[in-house]
Amino acid sequence: MKKNAVEIPVYGIDSFVKNAKNVGTFEVKPFEVNRNYPVTYPHRHHDFYEILYLTKGNGIHSIDGHHYEIMPGSIFFLSPGQIHDLSLSDDVEGFIFLFSSAFYHFNKTDPFKLFELPFFYNLGSETPPIYLKNESDILQITDIFKKAISENQQNLSESEEVVRALLDLLLIFCKRIYPIQEPAESLNKGKILVKRFKQLVEQNSRENLSISAYADRLGISQNHLSETVKAITGRTSTDLVNDRMLLEIKRLLSNTNLSISEIAYQLNF
Repeated sequence: MKKNAVEIPVYGIDSFVKNAKNVGTFEVKPFEVNRNYPVTYPHRHHDFYEILYLTKGNGIHSIDGHHYEIMPGSIFFLSPGQIHDLSLSDDVEGFIFLFSSAFYHFNKTDPFKLFELPFFYNLGSETPPIYLKNESDILQITDIFKKAISENQQNLSESEEVVRALLDLLLIFCKRIYPIQEPAESLNKGKILVKRFKQLVEQNSRENLSISAYADRLGISQNHLSETVKAITGRTSTDLVNDRMLLEIKRLLSNTNLSISEIAYQLNF
């Protein structure tokens, strides 16, 4: 059923940050159904990544039109731009970790390190969750979140560095057990380039840019972009741009009251 809206809300990380010292950087906190966030669903995130770990309760988490079951031990991942909607039971509990690219990459020499993770800007069409089954995995993930929350709540020296280290640990652990493991031969500059391309397409989805315009922004030739995308994904650059355009059209048709002509105008289509 369509929501009573003319546009899908877009939120920056500051909409979820309670600690003034963390503005624009990160937030980690317990998650419950009655959380006091001034947001509506469905919505999309403008400038940050999200890890949502649910330890109790059930429901459905919809991400870009794909519906995933919520159960104890579920870990969900969201990249900037993705639209998500939550339908939760009243007893839901867990943890949430929000962070900007700048927070994660601080003191890292590789500005595209996040793109090495299979669950952010996934090369496929879905971003499935992790469902933890092993008790030791559950204890380890829960412990990381609790330690990060404790550091965030205390005004100690270098707390932010500790939280960043715990985020690194969390992401590495999740990468090891993620259900979609990208082939080893794709873990190279080509894969990073394709993810950078997908990020640009996400950021400029309403501009209807040409492939040559994307290539210019990436500092490469159009042929190099097209050949790399084809080699990594088996599809053309135009296919990925068209897929993103169709996804945006479906999002607006499903979640707003905009007409076809209004959607076409918004998307320069």
